[in-house]
Amino acid sequence: MDSVDLEVLKSAITWGEAGHRILLATVVSTWGSAPRAPGAWLVIRDDGQVSGSVSGGCIEDDLISRVREGRLSGGRPELVTYGVTQDEALRFGLPCGGTLQLVLEPAPEIAVLRELQKRIQQREIVARSLELSSGRALLSPAKRSDMMQFDGAWLKTIHGPRWRLLIIGASELARYLAQMALALDYHVIVCDPREEYFKGWRVPGTEFSSSMPDDMVLALEPDGHTAVVAATHDPKLDDLALLEALKSPAFYVGALGSKINTAKRKLRLKRHFDLSDDEIARLNGPVGLHIGSRTPPEIAVAILAELTALRNGIKLLPAQESPATAALRGALAGP
Repeated sequence: MDSVDLEVLKSAITWGEAGHRILLATVVSTWGSAPRAPGAWLVIRDDGQVSGSVSGGCIEDDLISRVREGRLSGGRPELVTYGVTQDEALRFGLPCGGTLQLVLEPAPEIAVLRELQKRIQQREIVARSLELSSGRALLSPAKRSDMMQFDGAWLKTIHGPRWRLLIIGASELARYLAQMALALDYHVIVCDPREEYFKGWRVPGTEFSSSMPDDMVLALEPDGHTAVVAATHDPKLDDLALLEALKSPAFYVGALGSKINTAKRKLRLKRHFDLSDDEIARLNGPVGLHIGSRTPPEIAVAILAELTALRNGIKLLPAQESPATAALRGALAGP
C-alpha cells in the first residue's frame, strides 16, 4: 500500500468518524494507458472534498458530482466502467483510449478501516475482502507476494508494507534514502552497530537495529520483495551484510562506492568469502541510476529510481566502464 493510499485511508477514517458520508473508490482493472494501477484508492466526502486519485481528474469530477447529488449516498457497492468508447475516454481524460473499472463503496465500515490502519501501523500485511452483494468487509493476514483479486463478487485488496529496504549504515545518505523510501511503499530497516551513528538516528516510521549487519540480514530473511543497500563505506560492515544478502533471494543487493571500489569489492568477495561467481555478479555498484548525482539527496533519488525500475520490470543497461575497472573485472574472472 503506497503513501498515497495510506493518506486515503487516514482521510476516510477521519471524515467518517466526524459524521461525514464518504465514498471509497478502488481501481479494479485497467485497459490501455491508465494513471493509477489496480488497487489504488480514492475517497470523496459528502461535500466534495477528495483524497487520493484514480485518474487525471475528469473521473474524480464525475464521481464528486454523483456524491454531491446524492446518487451514491447509500446502498451496496457497485462496479462502474469509464472509457468504454473512444469519445468517453477522451471525455474523462483517459489517454490512448484507456478504460478504467472501479468498485464504489458508498458506506465503507469505519471500524474495519480503523482496524486496517492499526495493523498497517504494526507493519502487518493485510488483505481486505469486500463482498459486493452486502458491502461487508473482512480482514485477514496476507503475504508480500499476494496480489489484488476481483471476481465480480468479492474484491480482495492487499495493504501494508509489501516491500522492504534494509540500509546498512545510519549516514546522512541513509536519512534521505529512508525518508524517500517510506513514500514508496517500503518498510525501512536501518542497521548500524556504531554507537556514534545509532544514537543520532531520527527518522520516524523506520525500524532501527544496532545488530551486526550479517546478523540483521539473517534475521530479516530477505525475499523477492526485499532490497539491501550497504552504505557505510566501511568494508568490515558492508561486506558482512553483502556476504549474506548475495546468497538470499533479495531482488536487489547494492553497495555504495565508485566503479573501481566496486570491482575491488567483488575481487575481495571472490578471494575471501564463500560466494559463487553468480552470487558475486548480483552485486549492484555503484548503486543507483547514473544521473550525475553528487549530494546525498541526489544519490538517494538515483538509488530509488533504480529500485523502482526493477520493481516495474524495466531492464536497465549497464553503465560504460573505464579501462581500470575492466582490468579489475578481468582479475575477478581469472583463476
